[in-house]
Amino acid sequence: MYDERLKKIIEKKAKAGIIGLGYVGLPLAVELAKVGFDVTGIDVDKRKTDSINKGISYIQDVPSAEVRELVKAGKLRATTDFSVLRHIDTINICVPTPLRKSKDPDISYILSATTEIAKYLHKGQLIILESTTYPGTTEEVMQPMLEAKGLKAGRDFHLAFSPERVDPGNPQFNTKNITKVVGGYTPKCTELAVALYSQAIDKVLPVSSTRVAETVKLLENTFRSVNIGMINEMAIICNKLGINVWEVIDAAATKPFGFMPFYPGPGIGGHCIPLDPHYLSWRVRLEGYEAKFIELAGQINRSMPEYVINKLNDALNDKGKSVKKARILVLGVAYKNDIDDVRESPAIDFIKLLQKKGAKVSYHDPFIPNLGHEGIPLKSVPLTEKTVKSVDAVVIITRHKAIDYKWLVSKAKIVIDTRNATKFLGKRANVVKL
Repeated sequence: MYDERLKKIIEKKAKAGIIGLGYVGLPLAVELAKVGFDVTGIDVDKRKTDSINKGISYIQDVPSAEVRELVKAGKLRATTDFSVLRHIDTINICVPTPLRKSKDPDISYILSATTEIAKYLHKGQLIILESTTYPGTTEEVMQPMLEAKGLKAGRDFHLAFSPERVDPGNPQFNTKNITKVVGGYTPKCTELAVALYSQAIDKVLPVSSTRVAETVKLLENTFRSVNIGMINEMAIICNKLGINVWEVIDAAATKPFGFMPFYPGPGIGGHCIPLDPHYLSWRVRLEGYEAKFIELAGQINRSMPEYVINKLNDALNDKGKSVKKARILVLGVAYKNDIDDVRESPAIDFIKLLQKKGAKVSYHDPFIPNLGHEGIPLKSVPLTEKTVKSVDAVVIITRHKAIDYKWLVSKAKIVIDTRNATKFLGKRANVVKL
């Protein structure tokens, strides 16, 4: 059965299924379809499946022209009907894994996907979880659910984990050229998963188990979270000492070994860095260990929106004003530059804090037309001279390349620059750096 399945994958005759057609699933579906696999995408959101079937992409990094071409060629289709899984050979699960308000992992989407797969599970199927989760999820949670009707992992079907490594808006690295880490329940599970990914992805790295693969993703983003927390604290320290933290970082970055530059900001955002460390600290807490280092970094990062408001308040006080009733323009609400994604963006917390303190808040973001879906009834305002001059302060939260920062500084009363976007202008009286 293994040899037959391997041959089918290598010859691209295997029918591939992708559950979850978001920032991870759709790019993967496109890459597999581009090399010749017949790919069926499955999502509970009918708007997404309809869009794909019409050849229209809703993901910034996936051109509609590619989707349209693959749909027209019969290589890519989408549905909300999970019963198609009875005819699918390989299944990649790419569903969201958010946190609950208690900061505990919410794997309900994984459970729902696994429940549907179990209904149609058949011998020889390859199932790969890509959703970020805590170590042990694949074997402790998914495997028993899939084996409930008698089929056994590693014997009757194949089970593996491969962490997603998508970086939205990155023009250099994408699904195809980012190394794919794969860990299977058994060596043959690993080999089969490696064979699948190797058809469409430039480099695939096998590891010894699903637990190792699950932990790889958590290490990558915990590393970033901890280092960002450290540099955010350094920004606070430098501010108290009257030192420009950005100059310190630039100078330190000239060292050719032993240093990697990280940069401070108003907080951390996105679908990975704010969430993944909590998966690790939650899981290890079950073993009686408190991940103090990870938790401390999270506390510092979460405190940054309030820190920025304090900087803003100080700058307004110098002008005889306060945050209450002040007109504040937030520049950029996406979680990072030049993308249309606000997931976990520090701008959301920042705006809500400003509103709670009585400020009159507006925002401009060329990628985010409104914030209604975040519970904030605001629409992006035009970035005009009238807009800038009408507010008491502008706060740069996201450094979009399309913004003319020299023009902005020349028109604004106060600019709070949390991203060093005005670095090239030198010291300006109306600019306050983080």
